[in-house]
Amino acid sequence: QVQLVESGGGSVQAGGSLRLSCTTTQYSYIPYCMAWFRQGPAKEREGVASIDSDGSTTYVDAVKGRFTISKGNAENTLYLQMNSLKTEDTAMYYCASVLGGTCPTMRVDYFAYWGQGTQVTVSS
Repeated sequence: QVQLVESGGGSVQAGGSLRLSCTTTQYSYIPYCMAWFRQGPAKEREGVASIDSDGSTTYVDAVKGRFTISKGNAENTLYLQMNSLKTEDTAMYYCASVLGGTCPTMRVDYFAYWGQGTQVTVSS
């Protein structure tokens, strides 16, 4: 069973930065599509960014140019660098993955494995 554990959340003022990490028990030689999701207060969970096994990335329009998804050298760690944070970025952030080398979608129901989440709060 794949396990994902997020860390790095916290409280920050608007305009600040945070870096989220997700440590997994996935074997690095097995291709996975990995992604970050978020769920704000009274909102549905939404995809933020995804990364294919070959490193190709996709971002939702709301975070393009501000967030960067990447993998660690060992490829069992996923990161989300968040810059120029806005109050509307406040949410619980989740790491997710699914077997397969590509990420054809960021639909919530496409992903098989989920972490417990880490809270990000951005104040004005």
